[in-house]
Amino acid sequence: MQVYPHGLGPASSLQPTGNGLEDGCEFDWVVIGAGGAGLSAAVFAAIEGAKVLVVERTEWVGGTTAWSAGTTWVPGTHHSAQVNPYDTLEQAATYLNHAVGTQAPAVLREAFLQQGARAVAKIESQSSVKYRPYPKHPDYISDLPGSTLCGRALEPVPFDGRLLGDLFSLLRPPIPEFTVLGGMMVDRTDINHLLAMTTSWASFKHALRIVGRHLMDRLRYPRGTRLVMGNALVARLLHSLAQHPKATLALNTSVAELAQDAQGRVVAVHLKNTRDVSDNTNAPVCRVRVKHGVVLASGGFNRDPVGRAQKLPGIPAEWCPAAPGHTGEALALARGLGAVEGQGAQSPAFWAPVSLRARADGSTAVFPHFVMDRAKPGMITVNQRGERFVNESTSYHLFALGMQSAPQASPAYLIADAQALRRYGMGMVRPGGKGLGPFLDDGYLTQGATLDELAHKLGISAEGLKQSVAHNNACAKTGVDTQFQRGVTAYQQNIGDATLGGPNPNLGELREGPFFAVMLYPGDIGAAQGLQTNQHAQVLNGEGQAVAGLYAVGNDMNSIMGGVYPAPGITIGPGLVFAYLAVQHALAPAAGLGSNP
Repeated sequence: MQVYPHGLGPASSLQPTGNGLEDGCEFDWVVIGAGGAGLSAAVFAAIEGAKVLVVERTEWVGGTTAWSAGTTWVPGTHHSAQVNPYDTLEQAATYLNHAVGTQAPAVLREAFLQQGARAVAKIESQSSVKYRPYPKHPDYISDLPGSTLCGRALEPVPFDGRLLGDLFSLLRPPIPEFTVLGGMMVDRTDINHLLAMTTSWASFKHALRIVGRHLMDRLRYPRGTRLVMGNALVARLLHSLAQHPKATLALNTSVAELAQDAQGRVVAVHLKNTRDVSDNTNAPVCRVRVKHGVVLASGGFNRDPVGRAQKLPGIPAEWCPAAPGHTGEALALARGLGAVEGQGAQSPAFWAPVSLRARADGSTAVFPHFVMDRAKPGMITVNQRGERFVNESTSYHLFALGMQSAPQASPAYLIADAQALRRYGMGMVRPGGKGLGPFLDDGYLTQGATLDELAHKLGISAEGLKQSVAHNNACAKTGVDTQFQRGVTAYQQNIGDATLGGPNPNLGELREGPFFAVMLYPGDIGAAQGLQTNQHAQVLNGEGQAVAGLYAVGNDMNSIMGGVYPAPGITIGPGLVFAYLAVQHALAPAAGLGSNP
């Protein structure tokens, strides 16, 4: 693989020869964006023998996928039978039909389900990408017909980053707040072992092994090389692409124009250095000819100020925990060719509650509260009236939508007693209850000896908070949340804590002072609204016709889930499958390219 880390300028030591991409050069397949979906599209094309160019506007490979759990939701794969041999594609279709309905075209869901297993089998058999099924990973709306507890959600197998060689330096590092010991990545399995290392010999051995590996890594690397979750998935994709000599990766590079021929087919892309994009007159431009197609995988609209103002009014970009780079520029170029965006979704974005904290370097940490705290017993979430307003154990997407629809719930306040804080932590505060001083000093964590004092410090209704806690405590004794039915579905129970032995794994009393709070905001974690496509991932115009030579995958493609979040990995899974379908459509018939089924 040829690598140009500095865009169109001089190459680095990763590419010892040449001065950059040559003007007028030709590629079979050009991918705009080096996140999970874009790299998948590049790997599938490279497998077919295509000459591939990947263009990435940032200095890193991986996009938001590198910061994510890396979960890939694809029903019906060969992995499913290992943990759920009774699941079928018909059941998955039933579930999606109930969850999504008319909020996205059914034909796209059908293509996803019918081709998903082939996509997973192909990339696993012909690349370094490897998955495993998580033993229990329920669909999020698990009370709907057709839902399952496991088998559809795949996670990437951990990867040894040392195998990337010099390319390791191009991999987007994980969010610092999601690592421990100065850059050691941990997944849910690791966290459980670390928490149990003093009570379980197996956990102690697991913890000793990964910590020892990390300490050895830090003698040679700026962070740990044992990669898990989304970092592992991106590393596996990058490692796979690096095995193909006809692949090229250009970082710090933006697309300035999509050029069409007289018949309206996209036949070229004009590229600029990212640092020169603002200079429309003097910036050098490299024109790259495209033989079989361009696929947009730039991450969606979420950091486009115009797009945010239209689609997410009142939600500052500072609340978005996604990786930078998805500026919407590629989408604007596609709209200039007549492309249209999908309509009718539940929401234009996917959501999670987030908390904010200033880092020492002046940047802001945006921490998504997925499953580790808010659903646990001994915690509730209230609005500025001190009132509960949502089922705390629902999916992060529905939780954050609830924050936006409820009165005075943005910001909201995650409340815990001392026992819950010690057991589960709160956002960036680790479990154990130690080292609270810096979090209290900078205001990320608020502490009150009593509920009255906590409410006073937060500026919310003390009477409302005390009533909410009293009602929660009464419900915890019976196991029945009469207000929001917390803990009634398999998904909710799975992210609670059954080890406490109470009647409801999501409910617990708040009784041990001091009491603590973290402020929550609704943060958009990815675009749901994108370019409308057909079942081949071809971009469509206002008449429903394909824009020849132009494809979209990932968050640039209008979500097949219609803005609903029915399961873990419902962005990465379709991103993979439609990358496969796009390549099959664009390249399989091409003369001179081998087709590997």
